[in-house]
Formats: sequence, C-alpha cells, structure tokens
Amino acid sequence: MKNICFYFEIHQPLRLKRYRFFDIGQDHYYYDDFQAEERIRGMVEQSYLPANRTIAEMIRSSNGKFKCAFSISGVALEQLEQYAPEVIDSFQELAKTGSVEFLAEPYAHSLASLYNTDEFVEQVNLHADKIEQLFGKRPTAVHNSELIYSDEIGEVLQKMGYKTVLIEQVKDVLGWKSPNYVYHHPSNPKLKLLVRNNKLSDDIAFRFSNRAWADFPLTSEKFVSRIAEASDGEQIFNVWMGYEALGFYQHPESGIFEFLKAVPFHAIEHSIGFVLPSEATKKLEAVDSLSFTHPTSWAESKDISVWNGNDLQHEALSKLYAVSERVHLCNDKPLQHDWLLLQTTDNFRYMSHSDSFGTHYVSPYEAFTNYMNVLADFLDRVDAQYPTTIENEELNALLKTINNQEKEIAELEEEIKKLKSRKEKK
Repeated sequence: MKNICFYFEIHQPLRLKRYRFFDIGQDHYYYDDFQAEERIRGMVEQSYLPANRTIAEMIRSSNGKFKCAFSISGVALEQLEQYAPEVIDSFQELAKTGSVEFLAEPYAHSLASLYNTDEFVEQVNLHADKIEQLFGKRPTAVHNSELIYSDEIGEVLQKMGYKTVLIEQVKDVLGWKSPNYVYHHPSNPKLKLLVRNNKLSDDIAFRFSNRAWADFPLTSEKFVSRIAEASDGEQIFNVWMGYEALGFYQHPESGIFEFLKAVPFHAIEHSIGFVLPSEATKKLEAVDSLSFTHPTSWAESKDISVWNGNDLQHEALSKLYAVSERVHLCNDKPLQHDWLLLQTTDNFRYMSHSDSFGTHYVSPYEAFTNYMNVLADFLDRVDAQYPTTIENEELNALLKTINNQEKEIAELEEEIKKLKSRKEKK
C-alpha cells in the first residue's frame, strides 16, 4: 500500500531592528517588535488559521484517515504565544485528534548542528520540552533547521534517542534511487531516514498558481493519480513544505484550500493511505542506506552555502559561536535568550549574495553591518560576565564544575522522588 506523508514547517524569525554603531553599549534590546507582530498577524490571518481549519476538516471528513506532521520552531512558538495565542489553541485542538504529529528541531532554528554539537543537542532538547509542554506529547521524530543533514548529524540524533529524521532529496546522494522509500543511516541502521519528494512538494508550494506552468492547473485528482501510477514497490511519498504556502504564497483565490480538502477523498479512492513520520519508520522497512558525507539542505543549491557561503557569513558565525562556552556559564536569562535569537538561520541568509528571498535589507552588506553592530553589543555583555582574558582551560574547569553540580542535583532530586514514593506507600 502506498502512503502519503504530509509535513509542514512553521518558522518566523524575530527580525532585528535597525541598530547603529552608536547604539552599542547603550541599547541592549535588538528586535523590531512592530514588524514581528505585523508579520505574525498577517501569516495568522492569511495562512495559519485558515490552514488549520482546513486540516481539521480533512481529518473529520476522512474519519481520521488524513494525517500530517508539523515542525514549529521555538522562535515561532514564542511569537505565536505573544501575538496570536488563538493559533496555539488551534494546534492544541489538532493535537487532540491523534492525526497530527509535532516534530523536534533546534529551538532557535539555528545552524548549531554545523558549529557546536553541544548547543545543537541542547536546543533540540529545549524544543522537545516546549512541544511536550504545549501539545502533551514528546517528539520522537526530528527535522533539523532547513532540513540540514549529514551522517555526522544523524549520529548525534541517534545517540539522543531519535529514530526518525527528515531529510532533503539530493540527486548527488540518491543517484538512481527513488525518494519514495524509507532509508537508514549507513552505520546506524536503527536511524531511519525519510526523504522529501521535491517534485510533489514544490508543485504545491511554488508552482500551484503559476499559469505559465505546463501542468497548470494542478487538481487533486491529477496529484493523487501521479502517486497511484508510481511503481507498486514505492512505499511513501513525502510531501513537505513551509506552511505559509497554504494561503500566503498560494492565495485562497488560487483554490489551494479546495485542492487540499479533496486530496483525502481521491487518495482513499485509490487505496492510498496517510502516515505520520514516526509511524512510517515503524510500519515500513528501510530498503537501503544513504550516506551524506557533506551537509545538505532543502535550499535550491541543496548545500549550506546560502547561510555560510561568503566571507560576511563566516565572520558573523565565527564571532557568534566563539563565545558559546561563556554564554552557557552565565545565569543571565535575557542574555541567554538573545543568544538563541541571534543564532536563527535567517540572520545569515540575509547576508547571502545568492538568496535575497524574504530579506528586508537593501543588500547583504547592510544585513551584515546591522547584525555585527548587534553582535558587538551582545559580545560586550558576555565579556562583562566572563572576560575573554579567561583562558580556555579555566573555562573548561568552570564548565566541568557546573556540569558535575547539575548531575549531582539531578541525582539528589531523583533520590527525593524515590523517598517520597516509599513514604506514600507506607
């Protein structure tokens, strides 16, 4: 039986305000709240709420047979909680249906998987905590920021206990292999890999309303028929996109919501099922391994150059991640929160010479200058607590002491729980 796996990504960065050189040391608040609220409200009204209503209707009309997954970055969740709590309520209602899965990802939608493994692990755990708190279930599948993946990242996630990872279809890796199967990590067979089907996904996300497209109009019958006509052995068709495609980039007048509503009907008609990522890797056997020796992503280039391909980006990233250990020694909550927000991938994409999509800067140089002014103030705040004169050996000793203390506290808390449990039994 063929299966469709729908997955939607929701991420909205907290954009930096215009921050000048003379603001350094004077202003420690870096964000454009007005722009953030305006952007979120626009997405909520045009996309998120109408799309959630559509998904809920699809689940009801199919008697729960339609299923889909979401990954909502921690940065986006914070903004939704602040500016549009009704969207959180709407997602909580979807969670109750049992037909929706929420995935884990780095909390800040960051590049930490490429620059600091400890930070990456911490952010994925932080995000999983947030998802469990809001939606009542801890994620068992993970999606890295921008679908960035490599064998090394897979090993880290496998050690964290994850068994399902979402990855991009990359021709140089797959070669003749179809994306419509479950694969596994080359040295960790228990880590299953689900591969995005580029064509099926992008036909909806980017080409749906393009009248110049040879396949326009894309009807739900035509879409499902493509899957039905695929070879019998193909197991799973992963249709993944940004949630904004529904209602924002593909406007309601295009018929996008009507198209989506009809998909379950035609799928059931062709005996095609729907499956969640974590279900897919339990239900379907992996057919082969895939090896990603270099990081890939779902950027058009399929590599990571959009975020770290030029000197501006290298300079910003190296300066940022150089203070990782010092930030983690601090107990300054606002500083630690800024640390997360400054890692968001969008900050570095705005500096790209090859991708200007969604930027509010005049040029990559303006984006770089603004970010580096903010970063200069942030680094001064870090330095005030743990000066750069402290040697790495001293930092490591401090970190070791803190880690040992945290471990001891956790052990004592566990012991207290056991003692309380024994007392209650008596």
